Amino acid sequence: MTFFKYHGTGNDFIILDNRRDIFNMKGLSKQAMIAGLCHRHYGVGADGLILLQNEKKADFRMEYFNADGKEGSFCGNGARCIVAYAHQNGIIKTGFTNFNAFDGLHEAEVIEKYGDKYTVNLGLHDAIVEEKTSKTEYIVNTGSPHLVLFTNKLAEIDVNKTGKERRNAAEFRPNGVNVNYVQVVDETTLSIRTYERGVERETLSCGTGIVAAALAYGTYNRINSDTIYSVHSAGGKVEVKLNPPSGAKGAFTDIRLIGPAQYVFKGTVKL
Repeated sequence: MTFFKYHGTGNDFIILDNRRDIFNMKGLSKQAMIAGLCHRHYGVGADGLILLQNEKKADFRMEYFNADGKEGSFCGNGARCIVAYAHQNGIIKTGFTNFNAFDGLHEAEVIEKYGDKYTVNLGLHDAIVEEKTSKTEYIVNTGSPHLVLFTNKLAEIDVNKTGKERRNAAEFRPNGVNVNYVQVVDETTLSIRTYERGVERETLSCGTGIVAAALAYGTYNRINSDTIYSVHSAGGKVEVKLNPPSGAKGAFTDIRLIGPAQYVFKGTVKL
């Protein structure tokens, strides 16, 4: 089976076109195969694997698995990458697409292409921000659950140690949470580091975590006009566009994640 490798600001993925149901293993065999492909030393190496599946209600369905081989929730960087893959391989005929994912239907647009690098504008679902501790800790679900922690010492944090502790805290059991450490640079610029569950380490970037950070800061600032946040991770910069909360229970609506998706290489794997 042919696989494709993409990354979104350093968050890298193996993508397989499974519309003919070639990758049809189940249970522990499927989990072990995916974990093996994602292994950094004995496999292709990736933070996750994405299957592009048939979907009657949309252009395709995105099925996402973490590096441990278990099915994950929604992945913002992975979503941009599979949209770029679908565009590059003619699965979608224009820059616009809609696709199904773990948390339901999404729409996206390829707004720029330069060589093998795409810029994708991705729509996320409405989200509510819960203030956990006054102005320093927030809980946000952006298709995946996130804990956002604001700090003034981002570079000094041992993300793998403290992130693992918070990810497995009793209050987040049984499924755990992604842990994001965020430092404010200025009123529209944030820096972030993320410990991702399923990968079980700090990754270079996490798309849904970046959106969660922007939502938390927008809540802290009580934004009253459309705002674009520039969010910097170790893997690069993306933008999050927010409107003031206008949905039910104070939810943010029309959330946009705008950033790169880069084709890296392709190869074949024996299933």
